[in-house]
Amino acid sequence: MATFLAKRSHITIRSTIPILQRFVSGKTAIATRDSKESSVTTTPETSSQGVTADVVSGAPEELRFRTVRIYKRSKTAMQSGEHNTRHWRIDFDIMGSSGAWENPLMGWASSADDVQALRMNFVSKEDAIHFAEKQGWDYYVQEHKEPEFRKKVYADNFVYSPGKLRIIKTK
Repeated sequence: MATFLAKRSHITIRSTIPILQRFVSGKTAIATRDSKESSVTTTPETSSQGVTADVVSGAPEELRFRTVRIYKRSKTAMQSGEHNTRHWRIDFDIMGSSGAWENPLMGWASSADDVQALRMNFVSKEDAIHFAEKQGWDYYVQEHKEPEFRKKVYADNFVYSPGKLRIIKTK
């Protein structure tokens, strides 16, 4: 296990093997091994291109090439509240070869794709886009359509409308 000692200009890592570290901020570190003691000294070196977070996150290789959808949830028909529509959401598209099948015992839909149920909420669209770019994911944005407000009046239920009489049967 490596222990870290933070210093002003470089980081000393006590280890028996040389280590090359990449920082999320886009800086790379060059590891040098000291011959006297078993410690590795790394000095930050700035690079011209940034490093995406997926390189250092330890996520599986399959996640790098997935496409995510960024959208804002719509209000469901079962409620009148708008609490669920405040945040922007990222979710993964369903893979074509996900191996989906119907469970013969219960009839439930099953899948071998474990990240299709992963959803992340963000305060703004820009935050969600920044996160997807930092992870190195391909993404597309579905813009939120604001519902148009129509003024409703109870008396309009009883206004005469020309045409065939509308008969409502209850049984």
